Amino acid sequence: MRVAPKKGGPRKWLEVHRAAHRIGFKTTATLMYGHLEQPEDVLEHLEHIRDLQDETGGFTAFIPWSFKPNRTPLEKRVPYGSTANDYLRMIAFSRVYLDNFVHVQASWFSEGKKTGQAALHFGADDFGGTIFEENVHLATGHRVKATVEETKTLIREAGFVPAQRTTLYDILGEFPG
Repeated sequence: MRVAPKKGGPRKWLEVHRAAHRIGFKTTATLMYGHLEQPEDVLEHLEHIRDLQDETGGFTAFIPWSFKPNRTPLEKRVPYGSTANDYLRMIAFSRVYLDNFVHVQASWFSEGKKTGQAALHFGADDFGGTIFEENVHLATGHRVKATVEETKTLIREAGFVPAQRTTLYDILGEFPG
């Protein structure tokens, strides 16, 4: 199945990440789900990124996020979005299946703040952060924002200690209550 035929497909995506990892770049692996895929498509994607992570060790994190149908060409075929339950199951399954990924990110931005908080209890260890500019979700009318202070509060409310990190997950500082 090809949702975005102009993007080159999975083989090209893997080649680009493999090449980046070979020259020392670290990347993240993502998965947009909840559109036309079947469970076996999700499993195949996770298997590909797990295999590439075994080969290169170049992924810093896995970040799943659900398809937002509004204002997209697929809206007529997929008029509804995924549920919070779907997302939390994706987080939990990916934490177990992607045993070679150190970090799984809770995408509060795409899934909502409360679901992001719950994801920390389903296997995510990274809440993500503040987003200064984002265009993919914005194009569908999905817009969720948070300040740095609100993000810290959300993490604390979920029972965790917020920390500031670099892209490579070096901790710059913690912010206990």
